This record gives sequence, C-alpha cells and structure tokens, in this order.
Amino acid sequence: MTKRQGREKAGAFLVEGAQAVGEALAAHRTGSLRVRDVFSTGQQQHRPLLEHAADAAVPVHTVTERAAAGLSETITPQGLVAVCDLPGASVHAALAAQPRLVAVLVGIADPGNAGTVVRVADAAGADAVLFAGDTVDAFNGKAVRASTGSLFHLPVARDRDVPAVLGACRAVGLRLVGADGNAAADLDEADRSGALSLPTAWVFGSEAHGLADPVLAELDTALRVPIHGRAESLNLATAAAVCLYASARAQRA
Repeated sequence: MTKRQGREKAGAFLVEGAQAVGEALAAHRTGSLRVRDVFSTGQQQHRPLLEHAADAAVPVHTVTERAAAGLSETITPQGLVAVCDLPGASVHAALAAQPRLVAVLVGIADPGNAGTVVRVADAAGADAVLFAGDTVDAFNGKAVRASTGSLFHLPVARDRDVPAVLGACRAVGLRLVGADGNAAADLDEADRSGALSLPTAWVFGSEAHGLADPVLAELDTALRVPIHGRAESLNLATAAAVCLYASARAQRA
C-alpha cells in the first residue's frame, strides 16, 4: 500500500503518526471514513488513541518495531499506523454541497506540495480539493503526512480528465480562476474589484511549469500574486495559501 497500484488493489491506504491516526479515527466515528486496523508498537503515549480505536470497534494489533518499520515510509517510524479504506468520492459528489471555495490541483508532481495544499485549503475553509490530470495521488504516504489530518476534514476527489473537472466546477456555479505568475491581472486588483467574493475554484498548476495553455484557455481568468520584493516567485503551497485566504477573506467580508 506504499505504492498507488497497491493502494488501488487493496482499496486502502496507510496513515502514520499520532496526529493523522487520531484524525482518521475521528472521521471513522462520524462515518465519513472506515479505519480497518490500527498497528502499534505499544508506546505509552499512544495508549489514549488505542483506547479510542478499541471503543470504536477498530481492531488494534501490537507489532514489533521491525514490523512497524515495514509499514512506514519515514526514516524514523512513529510506531503507529492505521489502515483506512480508500475513499471513492467522485468529483461530482465532492461538489454536491453548493461549494463556494474549491482548490483544483492540475499536474502537481510533488506529494508534499499536494498534501500541504490540502492542509491550506482546509485552514482557509475551502469546501473541497480536486486532483485533476496527472497530479500525484492524494493518498500517497508523503501527501497524507503533509496534510496533517486535513485530508479527513473536507472532500478530496480526483479525475484524470482535466476538462471534465473544470466543467464540473463551472456546472455548480464556480468561477474558474488560475494562479499564474505571468497573468496580466493580479490578486490585489481582483480583491479591489470584488471579484474574489464570488464562488471560486482556484486552479493551481505544476511546480515547474505552472498551468498549460490548454488549461488556461478553459478558465474564466488568471491572476498573479503580486511580488513586492525581489523574490523571483512563490512556491506552490505559499501561492495557494495567499490565493485561498484572499478569497476566504473576501467571501466572509
């Protein structure tokens, strides 16, 4: 389950560490996710979580440090791993609750960046995160760890058909706005005009190349984050945080 093919075959993914396992168990209790099993090396600090798992009828297995390391993808395993059902939510299901703010990731290669954007979207109060095209798997171990539990707080769905994902966003009334460092208009101008208060799907492209021209052609507009200092650019997660929070602030004003 440390590879996408294995996750898809098993219909499950791994969650590692106390924070993430705790969030997974909370989702299990609400019925939004099923935790199949919890594996622990029996460390004292994990006892409350293991009791919560047992109370929720989740099987708890005590394993050796070596066995726990075999389930871990980190250099220093934390001795606590949960096996969770792989969510099967569709893009349409993720957008079913009249969303006002959505993040769409297109062609993101780095799982750490992808997981961090999920965390940022959760913090900004976004309604969903959509993975489109050849974007890395949201349930990759590094992406799960980078989300620090936010993966369990809001709908996350993927579809390899980028136009279909963008069309689904448009169909529920979302304005498609791309984050593009070369855009003519900037975020401050859009904020002053009131455009950021509209229901929005922010579309973020790859770390190296941004959004491809065919994707940009599908959008309502593209905006750049103004650079007031001498920095060449912002990294993906930082740009996503600035854009999502700008929309969240405008929508709540």
